[in-house]
Amino acid sequence: MSRRIEIEITSLNGDVATWRAAGAKLPKGVLQASLVPGGPVVGSVYRADVEQYMEGMEVLSVMPPKSASPLDPRKERIELIVSEKPVPDVTVTYASKGRGPRREGDDRGERGEGRRDGAKRGARPGAKDRSNDRGPRPERPSGDRPERPVGERGPRTERPRSDRPRSDRPQGDRTGRPSRERSGPPGAPPVTTTFRNAFLATLSPEQLPVAEQLLRGGMPSVRSAVAEQNKNAAAQGRPTIDPGTIERIAEDLLPKTTLAMWKDRAAGALGAGKELRLRDLRAVVTSAKTTSLDDEARTQLKELQGALTARLEILRTQWNERLDVAMKSNNVAEALRLVARPPDMSTRVSSETATALVAAVSAALTAELEVAKWIELVNLTVETSIRRNVKPLGIPADESAKALAVKNAGAIPEFAKLLGMKVPPPPPPTRAPRRPASGRPTTRRA
Repeated sequence: MSRRIEIEITSLNGDVATWRAAGAKLPKGVLQASLVPGGPVVGSVYRADVEQYMEGMEVLSVMPPKSASPLDPRKERIELIVSEKPVPDVTVTYASKGRGPRREGDDRGERGEGRRDGAKRGARPGAKDRSNDRGPRPERPSGDRPERPVGERGPRTERPRSDRPRSDRPQGDRTGRPSRERSGPPGAPPVTTTFRNAFLATLSPEQLPVAEQLLRGGMPSVRSAVAEQNKNAAAQGRPTIDPGTIERIAEDLLPKTTLAMWKDRAAGALGAGKELRLRDLRAVVTSAKTTSLDDEARTQLKELQGALTARLEILRTQWNERLDVAMKSNNVAEALRLVARPPDMSTRVSSETATALVAAVSAALTAELEVAKWIELVNLTVETSIRRNVKPLGIPADESAKALAVKNAGAIPEFAKLLGMKVPPPPPPTRAPRRPASGRPTTRRA
């Protein structure tokens, strides 16, 4: 999208003129002298419509500068014409009551009588009136509800008023619900752009569009923007730009752009404090491994690592306490759930607790145990790291239990011995293999 600026002609060489922004020190670009009405004059200031591209600015049209209005003697102010007619300083307009002006014959009495007679307002012509088919309406006893003339309103009941000041009352919408601050999902780190704005302020006008595309979507965003610009230039008959040159500029700016984005994420995580979710805090710390950090970023990373370690220590302590309680109360199912889901991947069960849990699970998996309880314990055991050390004492006489034992014979080898079958290999890991960093196919050497 083009924008309008003021330019100054700095030099003239035949049909080509050099220009710069009005008030700038260095020249900005060149333009055709035929674009300037009446010919360019060195030192004159014109109005120009320019288009910003990645390689620089292009002048689309040039217009003469604005001249001062003849009505302004000093050529620098706008005259305010004051009306001599006296008007009140404050005008008060009251809103109309009700739903609007009444139509002719639309008073309460006529509406009530019309409905009582069966002529409903808005009914289709020729529609059958069902009110007459039901017969006369029974009269209500006088003691149930006091009679009131049609069109006359009863006494107004006063609602209890709150003694609290208006500023202390909970603010909300018309439904009475308190309003919530919509700043993103709960627990998510706040979005900051301090470091990105500081980084963009250090760039030249030629680097600024490239850096903005990098902040939007990295190198793919830069390539798509260059392709779109070249497509539009070819359609309009303008020269295209070299994608290789723009990619080299983007590759030089990519490390600094990534660093600025990580600093903003780190600043948001530090500002959130304990309200930040653990997975978001761990994601910020982990992403620092793929970023070239400077001294300021290393300081931020050290603070984040300290906060992450402190929160993990609290979770590990609570996890160990719950595991001890489950073991002391002989709650094997709860102990297996805790072992299968530690606070983090680096948390390990102590050897004493693992040995005691293996013995408890092995003693619980007997042929006399209920089928549902037996199946639950087997499914929980398969998800833990102690599954290959568990030695069940028996399998219930049930087809579903036997099928589950055959299925998990690779994870719990003792099932194969109880079934009289060959021990199958352990199941493969469930995690998906990581893709190589580059998009090129990898080759293995023989």
